[in-house]
Amino acid sequence: MPSYTPPLRDMQFVMHEVLKVTDDFKSIPQYAEVDADTVNAVLDEAGKFAAEVTFPLNMAGDDVGCKLDAATHAVTTPPGFKDAYAKYVEGGWPALSCDPAWGGQGLPLVINQCFYEMLNSANQAWTMYPGLTHGAYAALSTHGTDEQKKTYLPKMTSGHWTGTMCLTESHCGTDLGLMRTRAEAQADDSYRITGNKIFISAGEHDMSENIVHLVLARLTDAPPGIKGVSLFIVPKFLVSADGKLGARNGIYCGGLEHKMGIHGNATAQIVIDGATGYMVGQPNKGMQAMFVMMNAARLGVGNQSLGLTEVAYQNALAYAKDRIQMRSLSGPKAKDKPADPIIVHPDVRKMLLTAKAYAEGGRALAIFCAVLLDKTHHHPDEKVRKDSDEMLSLLTPIVKAFTTDNGHIATNACLQVFGGHGFIKEWGMEQFARDNRINMISEGTNTIQSLDLLGRKVLGNNGATLKKFGKLVAQLVEEEGVNEKMAEFINPIAYLGDQMTKFTTELGFKGFQNPDEVGAAAVDYLRVAGHLVHGYFWARMAQVALREIAAGNVDPFYKAKLQTARFYFAKLFPETASLMRTARAGAKVLIDTDEALA
Repeated sequence: MPSYTPPLRDMQFVMHEVLKVTDDFKSIPQYAEVDADTVNAVLDEAGKFAAEVTFPLNMAGDDVGCKLDAATHAVTTPPGFKDAYAKYVEGGWPALSCDPAWGGQGLPLVINQCFYEMLNSANQAWTMYPGLTHGAYAALSTHGTDEQKKTYLPKMTSGHWTGTMCLTESHCGTDLGLMRTRAEAQADDSYRITGNKIFISAGEHDMSENIVHLVLARLTDAPPGIKGVSLFIVPKFLVSADGKLGARNGIYCGGLEHKMGIHGNATAQIVIDGATGYMVGQPNKGMQAMFVMMNAARLGVGNQSLGLTEVAYQNALAYAKDRIQMRSLSGPKAKDKPADPIIVHPDVRKMLLTAKAYAEGGRALAIFCAVLLDKTHHHPDEKVRKDSDEMLSLLTPIVKAFTTDNGHIATNACLQVFGGHGFIKEWGMEQFARDNRINMISEGTNTIQSLDLLGRKVLGNNGATLKKFGKLVAQLVEEEGVNEKMAEFINPIAYLGDQMTKFTTELGFKGFQNPDEVGAAAVDYLRVAGHLVHGYFWARMAQVALREIAAGNVDPFYKAKLQTARFYFAKLFPETASLMRTARAGAKVLIDTDEALA
């Protein structure tokens, strides 16, 4: 059976020693009194909830899955899921970072981000039920009417109602302009919604009193394509004027998807049969509201893989220390045993350190982005809000794609550490690998994220935002450039930072002549950018570790951090050279292949 220990020490290191998040809190009036002790106390309890309440349900939830009653369209979640959710609501966890105006606790979003990393390590399938609600809450908070907010947000904040995002249809995934779901205006300002959706996570379940579906649909007179899409609230149960639940709405689960992983989450085929809906935002402007939810979901999906990377690493490390197999090539290390623990073998260490480096680098990036989100929503200075939102926009596709790709690499590497036992269900490793696989697909495949990064976020503004991140790198290089002890961390990011300008300009010029060149290079480009970002945070973490060691701090945590940073820059970061070479290879070898693909 696998185990899980919340990585509280590393979270505290990133928040308080590297990023100094409480300094940012002091500049935001509503967070000004939130200190490190408060953050640590909340996350300590959050870690207990994840490890003690949801983690024990993970393997059983995978075995049992969700059950659909075809006659009633009701879905039953795996044993224990509903009770765990009741404890989640009772503990006030849904309200952690929600607005006090709707009953929330008003704590910084970064605390909620760390909580959700732990929940995803413990049980991704369970966590997706409340997780989707945060995105729906964000969309309604930004684009809902006062009446809609008053009706739905208090119950979503308390957790008594959950939310979904209903986008995908069987004939269209990311290309939402092709959707067919229709909305017909009614005399009372409501709409009659008809259509079908697929792949709807947490689309139907028995854990909450009501489900608030946010549904994309087309008005009867809508223009074609993406410019004709509107967004609607379509609740499972209609809500009366006094806020009480009324009749069952015409939206139900027509089937559950049979999936590779996340069996404990009800991925539903949703039938919308003349359901009553209420428009969110303006007609034919639905994507503006939905993108609030989608961007939150993209950060959340990256967080899912971060959680799985961490728990896979923890279990692989424990196994590698215990499992004996062969002798070390440099001579016996466990002379009192017939063989050495496999952790002595270099490639086993490489697999373990790969997962560790991607988990800790991903955590630093995720926490940095959560602070940007806090600034975007709540900082009193408009320029800070704008700059934070711009930087977050650049980093969101990297969080989603780079972190989930790394999660795939890491969970498979950790499975490999177990050898044949990793392929056996009882150890839990194959579930981590299966559960992670959806994260590279959902909320826009990682290719879509790569096109978004290179095409829209970088070339779309002539690299202006990328240059702003480059300034962060340059500041660190200037600060530590003469420090010989930092050279092994500073020199690689300084060199790549200089290369990125030329690399980006070259791809932009080729793309201007032939747009397929952007499509051919985008995935490699995102991975290069991901390493630049991770490299920056690993250099900052090494900087803190070196300072602590120089000051006489003998906590082995800092030595471990330094060793992991050295591994990252020596063994993982150099991937950027080959990626730039393959990106520059161009589109011709992909496009001129009709005979090969006949």
